[in-house]
Order: sequence, then structure tokens, then C-alpha cells
Amino acid sequence: MNNQIDYTINVRGSLLSLKKPCVMGILNCTPDSFFAGSRKQTGGEIASRANQILEEGGKIIDVGAFSTRPGAAEVTEEEEMKRLRFALGIIRKEHPDAILSIDTFRPNVAQMAVEEYDADIINDVSEGGITGIVDKPLNEKYDITVKNNYSGYPAIFRMMGKLKVPYILMSVQTNLHDMIINFSKEIQQLRDLGVKDIILDPGFGFGKSLNGNYQLLREMDKLAAFNLPILVGVSRKRMIHQLLGVSVDESLNGTVVINTIALMKGAGILRVHDVKEAFQAVNIYNKMLSSSEEVKA
Repeated sequence: MNNQIDYTINVRGSLLSLKKPCVMGILNCTPDSFFAGSRKQTGGEIASRANQILEEGGKIIDVGAFSTRPGAAEVTEEEEMKRLRFALGIIRKEHPDAILSIDTFRPNVAQMAVEEYDADIINDVSEGGITGIVDKPLNEKYDITVKNNYSGYPAIFRMMGKLKVPYILMSVQTNLHDMIINFSKEIQQLRDLGVKDIILDPGFGFGKSLNGNYQLLREMDKLAAFNLPILVGVSRKRMIHQLLGVSVDESLNGTVVINTIALMKGAGILRVHDVKEAFQAVNIYNKMLSSSEEVKA
């Protein structure tokens, strides 16, 4: 499969086309993210990382303040907001027009980022609150009322119905069959709440075995049935270094290989630590498609 469908998402009133895949660069303002190279805590480090993402071809900066790696320490909502306010203030000062995605599963954090810093996208790795950190049930409760009172719907879904910004729905299901069933229900709930721009993330590394991750990679083009853009985030994950017997720091080559396969399976956004290399993969993929079109002409 190729990514020739011209999906668009509404970013502050302008349409961002994903007909040509784009790169989302990771900026973690945390002390404990699994890849040490992504941890940025000082003002200078945050500004430098934001500059690097954009200079190397990144279209979106994904900012996270709560590590979701296995075994990560709990972070309070107050601490997550504090970290994000510090980072977003710096990024918005440096790049007021940059497209910012916020990596959070908490409705109040999402609201703060959108209303105070004009965050453009919410990237929820909990599948609507099923988990918090990896494979750990989320027990936090939120009182969010919406028109028509969809009180049984996930709190983050109800918040997205209020915020009206694009939402990344990531699956924590173990296999594609369960993923499709859950996505069908969740997409309908989001539509009921008025969420117009939905991006699906199959959730590599979340709730899946090593074999399960690679089976999903083989079959992920079936997600095209939802007619929604797909985000893939495999950057330096365990499915790479465990298989290859290398360290996280040695996982770049494997990451690029899987990202390239993901593009051919329909990914419209690659979420990565290594922006330059992902951008190069996207350029090569785009050239392959355009060359085919030129030959036919």
C-alpha cells in the first residue's frame, strides 16, 4: 500500500496535508524517558531541540512531560503541567507558528496546553484512558460534562469534544483484531462528541509481544479501512533492540528500516527521535512514488 490518499487535518484553521507523509519529532521534558537523547530539561536544551526538529525537516513537535516507558515513575498532574508550561513557553517564544502536539492522557493537561499555549494536537497513548503508563490501568477520574451528556464516554474523549483540535488515538490492544473492534467503537464515540480530526496510532510496543508487534507491522495496512490518517511510533523501541540484540543507542538503523516499511503500509506521520534520518526516508519514499507517476505519464 502507498500513502497517496490526501488526508488533511485542521491545524488552527489551516489544513495540513498528509498526502506526503510528515515527521513528528519527539521532545521530552522529562528526566526518565527511555532514550536518554530525548530528555531535555533546561531552557537551552528545550530551545535547541525544538530548533533541531524543525531544521532537520520535522513538521510537528511532540512535547511530553510524563514518561510512558515500562517501569516509569508516576508523575502528578501538577508536575506534568509544570514541566509542560516551562517547555511550551520556551517553544512558543522561539517558534510561535510551530505545530505542537502534546503527549498526554490527562484531560486537564490537554485543556491547559490548548487554551494557554495554543497546542495544535493531543497525542493520547492511553486509548482514551485505558492505561496510564505502559500496561498500567488508569484509575484517575474526571468530571467533564458535555452537550447531550455522554457521561459514559472516556473523559479524554469528552475533553476533545470541547477543545476541537486533532486527536491521536493510540491502541493498547494486543492484536489487530481487537484493535479494529475497539477503534470502531472509539471513533464513533469521538464523532458523537464532535471530534472531526482523528489520527490512528496502532501503538507499537504498547500491550504487544515481540511477535505481536511484527505481525501488526505486516498487517497494519488493513487500518486503511477506517479512512483516517495513521501515525507510527517505533523509534528505538524494544521491538527493535530486543530482536537485533543491540542497545537503545544502537537502534537507529532498525528504526529507519521499520519506518520505511510503515510508510509503504500507509503511515502518514512518523513519530521519531531521529528527525533527519526519518525525513530522508520520507523523501526517498516520496521520490519512489513520484517516479512511478512520471513513468506512467
